[in-house]
Amino acid sequence: MKITKLECFIVPPRWCFLKIETDEGITGWGEPVIEGRASTVKAAVEELSDYLIGKDPLRIEDHWNVLYRSGFYRGGPILMSAIAGIDQALWDIKGKFYNAPVYELMGGACRESIRVYSWIGGDRPSDVGAAAKAVVDAGFTAVKMNGTEELQYVDSYEKIDAVVERIAAVREAVGQYVGIGIDFHGRVHKPMAKVLAKELEPYRPMFIEEPVLAENNEALREIANHTHIPIATGERMYSRWDFKQLLSDGYVDIIQPDLSHAGGITECKKIASMAEAYDVAVAFHCPLGPIALASCLQVDATSHNAFIQEQSLGIHYNQGSDLLDYITDKSVFKYEDGHVKIPQGPGLGISVNEEHVRKMAEAGHNWKNPVWRHKDGTVAEW
Repeated sequence: MKITKLECFIVPPRWCFLKIETDEGITGWGEPVIEGRASTVKAAVEELSDYLIGKDPLRIEDHWNVLYRSGFYRGGPILMSAIAGIDQALWDIKGKFYNAPVYELMGGACRESIRVYSWIGGDRPSDVGAAAKAVVDAGFTAVKMNGTEELQYVDSYEKIDAVVERIAAVREAVGQYVGIGIDFHGRVHKPMAKVLAKELEPYRPMFIEEPVLAENNEALREIANHTHIPIATGERMYSRWDFKQLLSDGYVDIIQPDLSHAGGITECKKIASMAEAYDVAVAFHCPLGPIALASCLQVDATSHNAFIQEQSLGIHYNQGSDLLDYITDKSVFKYEDGHVKIPQGPGLGISVNEEHVRKMAEAGHNWKNPVWRHKDGTVAEW
């Protein structure tokens, strides 16, 4: 079997899908994208495709190593996202070739389902109490929300109080035992992260996410020493080498690599295994489309330390096009009692609606994240 074609589709709301074809008629789908840089990742996939045409798609480990190691410059969000989508599609082909879900080819499952959480609030969270109650009433046992708007390096306690009030409203709405993930989104610098972590402790968050940007991970030591709340990070880290120092430092409790950003199934399984050796949990980042989510679930199935899975159904980014619009069997992501079952079909376990993909690719998108500024005119972290 040989690879004959790679084709990318930029589709709303902010995704890029990849189809890999073979001379035996077996096709695979991947989701190579960096949100806001979809066209750049598409170009990287097209550059890498020159090597893949004519190759055996089943030699995934070798292809991964060539795509990563053969270039003098390696790593980073664009290249690793391009490799991620290719890797997902190759695993999809391999599963279909052997008529087995990907997890069976990775040693088999250690779980039948995994807990999921639902997003509430949007970029600038408001009315989160009511939103959280609605999500819990729909059956979810955990929610995640942006905790803050923009914050200066040292900012006012008025903004701190506003964050605390929002989290208090969510806790009051959902009760004592629903999980609340609070995403700092890299918007917070170390001085205010320490303050926030301490102020939020009474509300017993499930975790605080990206309390500082990944390039400032050394600050996690001081933050961890200020709080007992579990600390999560990793969505802006792209390889096992990026995670190596983070894990050995010992100040993170949950890592969140993204299977569309961090080298795909092949790399994220290795990252998850590294984390297990450090007694660190995994919650794969996935505010993306159905191919990315299916890929996450295949790795979740084989990772003992995976404890919860992000998913984008109804997320504020998805207005107009949502997770289920691009697959034919929408029941594959049916959420019950706050969990989703691991897809059992061959490959990634989903059937992509190619007709709809091609239709929506005609519209495409040019999604960009907003640019925020502080009152003094300086650029704020979004």
